[in-house]
Amino acid sequence: MTQRAKIDTTGGGTGDGSPAGAAGAAGTTPAEPPVVHHAAGLTSAEVAERVARGEVNDVPLRSSRSTADIVRANVLTRFNAIIGVLWAIMLVVAPIQDSLFGFVIVANTGIGIVQELRAKKTLDGLAVIGEARPTVRRDGVTAEIPTSEIVLGDLIELGPGDKVVVDGEVAEADSLEIDESLLTGEADPVVKKPGDRMMSGSFVVAGGGAFTATRVGREAYAAQLAEEASRFTLVHSELRTGISTILKYVTWMMVPTAIGLVVSQLVVKDNAFKQAVARTVGGIVPMIPEGLVLLTSVAFAVGVIRLGRRQCLVQELPAIEGLARVDVVCLDKTGTLTEGGMDVTDLRLLNGGDEAYVRKVLGALGESDPRPNASLQAIKDAYPDTVEWRCTESLPFSSARKYSGASFSEGDGENSTWLLGAPDVLLSSEDPALGEIDHLNEQGLRVLLLARTAHELDSPAVAADTHPTALVVLEQRLRPDAADTLAYFADQQVATKVVSGDNAVSVGAVAAKLDMPGAEHTVDARTLPAEREDMAKALDENAVFGRVTPRQKRDMVAALQSRGHTVAMTGDGVNDVLALKDADIGVSMGSGSEATRAVAQIVLLNNSFATLPSVVAEGRRVIGNITRVATLFLTKTVYSVLLAILVVVSQVEYPFLPRHLTLLSTLTIGVPAFFLALAPNKERAKPNFVRRVMRYAIPGGAIAAAATFTTYLLARHHYTGTDSLGAETSAATLTLFLVSLWVLAIIARPYTWWRLALVAAMGGAFLLVLAVPWLQKFFALKLVGVTMPWTAVAIAAAGCALLELAWRWVDRRSPT
Repeated sequence: MTQRAKIDTTGGGTGDGSPAGAAGAAGTTPAEPPVVHHAAGLTSAEVAERVARGEVNDVPLRSSRSTADIVRANVLTRFNAIIGVLWAIMLVVAPIQDSLFGFVIVANTGIGIVQELRAKKTLDGLAVIGEARPTVRRDGVTAEIPTSEIVLGDLIELGPGDKVVVDGEVAEADSLEIDESLLTGEADPVVKKPGDRMMSGSFVVAGGGAFTATRVGREAYAAQLAEEASRFTLVHSELRTGISTILKYVTWMMVPTAIGLVVSQLVVKDNAFKQAVARTVGGIVPMIPEGLVLLTSVAFAVGVIRLGRRQCLVQELPAIEGLARVDVVCLDKTGTLTEGGMDVTDLRLLNGGDEAYVRKVLGALGESDPRPNASLQAIKDAYPDTVEWRCTESLPFSSARKYSGASFSEGDGENSTWLLGAPDVLLSSEDPALGEIDHLNEQGLRVLLLARTAHELDSPAVAADTHPTALVVLEQRLRPDAADTLAYFADQQVATKVVSGDNAVSVGAVAAKLDMPGAEHTVDARTLPAEREDMAKALDENAVFGRVTPRQKRDMVAALQSRGHTVAMTGDGVNDVLALKDADIGVSMGSGSEATRAVAQIVLLNNSFATLPSVVAEGRRVIGNITRVATLFLTKTVYSVLLAILVVVSQVEYPFLPRHLTLLSTLTIGVPAFFLALAPNKERAKPNFVRRVMRYAIPGGAIAAAATFTTYLLARHHYTGTDSLGAETSAATLTLFLVSLWVLAIIARPYTWWRLALVAAMGGAFLLVLAVPWLQKFFALKLVGVTMPWTAVAIAAAGCALLELAWRWVDRRSPT
């Protein structure tokens, strides 16, 4: 194969096939006699010098929060501060049994920290696997190095899909087109010439070149952008926002209620000071849903670990939740439904073309691009360049143009200019060859047109009046797991839309081979209406879209979102970046361009589309389980607040010591919640988290409080004597435990063997406390007589029946 020198009018080109040459006004390399020049980059000594001076891109690209951030977030919370103060008070005024709640909080916080540290380790390990490795030229040799090893003055090479990782100045340009939309919001690519400024965070859409790093480390904009793009985060999710809203209202309810309880127990009632303090704290502590945030963090962290084992990098944690809420998945055909590689299966001559000559042209075109895409690589493999043709001008492939091109000096005095691209773009609509092309597309084959043009490559009319010479037929390799994945989404009632730059008929044929629902409804995106409402209607009615431009992909995402859809977008090419960024969830393949990996929330490092159902399932597990757990916690908060209000209004002693509610919380909430939060759960994700939780927690808490306070008042009339308060407390505790256990039993539905065993084990543990004398003494629980304990059971049974009726009524009034 003959290697041709690239043209460089700036003296910055290379003779080794690396991108070079000044970009012309239309993104082409000017046709002038080649000037070959080797830009060697920094020497090893210069690199060592800069490293010693600290001029290195040493900003850590964190995929997760730091260890200090994790510890701080789990320890320094508002409710931990409240509980910490109450714990300190109880350690002074009461037996150790009444301080157990503090030890439970310490254990829970420790568990949260350990789980998040495990998730951090998983994320950091995956981030290293998926980390971009820019190509840097040093000592005249190119090598891929980690982003963190770039030094000031390094010469960094660029090709299609590469992200600009540090700020710099263009040194070489070969039809170099940069997309700066992530920085400026302008979608049109910018043609870059030597001397132009390069901003980190932009990426290459066409052509190639090299730039010199002028700002590295924390001085470069990339330091902020990359860190932000890959940060482990627990914000901006409906679950987290909903829980924060709930906690805000809980705080508002808790403060005045707690003040009233303090006044009631310390001032109004003539109790011993230490006992009054103990019972006051006993009323305040259960109002705090202290474990809810912890379990949400743990559930997310465990989700990250589970997905990490499947080679799925979650760059933004709420993406697990977000993908579970998605109802439309937009798929890019190439790299998602099909594998990246292609094979040339046929060469069909047009207009009496000479096959031997056409093969020479295709070979020269393949060699003209130092970084060919999948189609051109297949052509390059099938038709190696064996002739002394010299590339004098080149036009790289662009998703917006749908074609590439090159001009050649053929060595015998002849010059020619060729285009290779989409037939329906390069041919007129009346061309008879389109019929043959449609037939090939219907078979799922990809067809490229080779055409000769009499215009210069930098002419706006370069694609006009072309002379069709040959059709290159390529076969795409279907992903073996794509059909099962599409079937999964169909079963889950998630609509799939194929959005591709290829011919619509061809894309539809590929989708049909995979049995995708709606594959017969194909649309050429060039016929789509521009108005958002009309476009959204067309998107809802059809499933396969071809000839979609990058800007249209973005518009299609916005149109779907305008109809209330939650949209996920998959892709691996630079033409997908804008749509990935605007979609609710962006999913990139690990082998995709660096730009797509930077903006995506989820990166499939194993390049397997079949991993997506696992992400959906993990999200559903998190959402469904946290909803269950939140109902448990908030039912406790509601009955604690209501009991405190009833005590204040009735001017009686608060019935419970902290040890009683610690026991109840552990058996009916703490232990079961950990199992339920991490259990399998395939329920569909549902919106309105706060409303769904509170509509169960409020009636459940109200019934539990009413039943418990009724038992307490009856016990106050039943028991007399100096030790009557202990008996009254035991009866009230029995009622509250039974009602709370029934709340757990309802939330644990649908039953499996382990869920039934969990509920039974919690009930058995409480019976054990009542039966073992030293446990009775430790928890100050002793049922006195027969009448009142059975009355407590009867009241609890009535409360459980009322609970069933209330929750069924809620289900009928507002089904989910």
